Amino acid sequence: MKIAILGTRGVPPNYGGFETFAAELATRLVARGHDVSVYCREELAVGGWRLAGDWCGVHRIVIPSIRHKYLETVSHAFLSAVDALRRDFDAVLVCNAANAFVLPLLRAARIPVAINVDGIERKRRKWNVLGRAVYAIGETFSVAFANRVIADAEVIADYYRANYALEPVVIPYGAEFPDEEDSDVLQRLQLKPREYILYVSRFEPENNPLEVVRAYAANRQPPTANLPLVMVGKGLYAQKLVRDLHAHASPTILLPGALYGRDYRTLQRNALLYIQATEVGGTHPAMIEAMGSGGAVLAHDTPENREVGGDAVGYFRLRPEETLSGMISEWLRNPLKREDFRAKARHRAAERYSWERVTDAYEQLLRSL
Repeated sequence: MKIAILGTRGVPPNYGGFETFAAELATRLVARGHDVSVYCREELAVGGWRLAGDWCGVHRIVIPSIRHKYLETVSHAFLSAVDALRRDFDAVLVCNAANAFVLPLLRAARIPVAINVDGIERKRRKWNVLGRAVYAIGETFSVAFANRVIADAEVIADYYRANYALEPVVIPYGAEFPDEEDSDVLQRLQLKPREYILYVSRFEPENNPLEVVRAYAANRQPPTANLPLVMVGKGLYAQKLVRDLHAHASPTILLPGALYGRDYRTLQRNALLYIQATEVGGTHPAMIEAMGSGGAVLAHDTPENREVGGDAVGYFRLRPEETLSGMISEWLRNPLKREDFRAKARHRAAERYSWERVTDAYEQLLRSL
C-alpha cells in the first residue's frame, strides 16, 4: 500500500507521543513492504515545500506552517492535505482530532482516511474557548467524515460511544526497548543507575510538571533528599510555566531539556521511580515505555492511566488532595514493593503493548479501507 501519515510534527521523533507513534508505525510498515510517507513540519523555506529525503525508509514530506500556538497545527495539516491530493495515496492516517477539518477535503477526493483522535483534547487547560471549540468541532468532523475513527484507549472509545453513538477501533500504542548499550547520558548528568526519579512529558499545565517538582521538594527527608529528580521535557508555548520550573532548578532538580533515542531509553531503563502526572489524553507512550523498561511507575489517578497501568502501577492524586509526596517516600522506603511493581509492569507492557501487534492492527485497518 501507499500510505501517508498526516498531523504530527514528523520524523525522526523529537517532540511527543504522536511523533513516536508515527516513527514506530511507519518504519514497521516500511519493513513489511509498504510505501509510507510522513508529513513533517519545518519553517517555510525558499521555494515552498519540498521532499526532504528518506529516514529509515520513510519518505519525509516537509511542509511549512505558521509558527503560532493556535495556527501551527491547523496550517500544517491543511497544506499537508492539499499536497496529499496529488500523490495517489491508497490511504491516509490523520493524527489528532484538531486536524479533522481536513477530512472532508480528503474524502471529496475519494481518498480513504482514518483518524486517531488521541484523547479528549478540549479538556487541556492550555486551550482557551476558541481552542476548545476547535477540538469539539474536530470530534464531530471525525465522526462524520472519517472512514474509521481510532481510539488509543477504551476510555476514549467509551466517550465516542456515549456522545456520538460511534464504535471506534481501539488500537493502543506500543513500547519496546531494543537490546542496546546505555548511552553516556547518566555520566553527562552526573547520575547513577537506580539513584534518581524520572519525569517525562511536555511542559504543559495539564501534564503537571510544576506540581511534581513541588511534591518532590516538599519531601526533603532521607531517602528522597539524596535522590535527584530529572525533569525531561520542553515547553513551546507555556512560557510562564517553563520559567517557574527553571526557577526550581538545582543540583537535585535537573532540567536537561527534551531527550530522545538512546539517551531517553537509558534514562528510562535506569530510573528508580518514574512519575506520570498527565491528567488528560489517552494512552501515554512514555508511561508504557517506563513500564516496558521495567520501571517502578507512579501515575496520576485518571481512568486513562488506570487502563494502561492496571495493578502494575501505583496511583496518586494531585487535586484536591496531593498524595504524590507521600507515595514517593513510601515507595523509596519499601524496595520489595518497588520490585514487585517493577516485575508486574514489565509483564503487563510486554503482554498488552507490543509495537508489532499495534502495526498488525493498523495494517489490517488500512487494508480494509
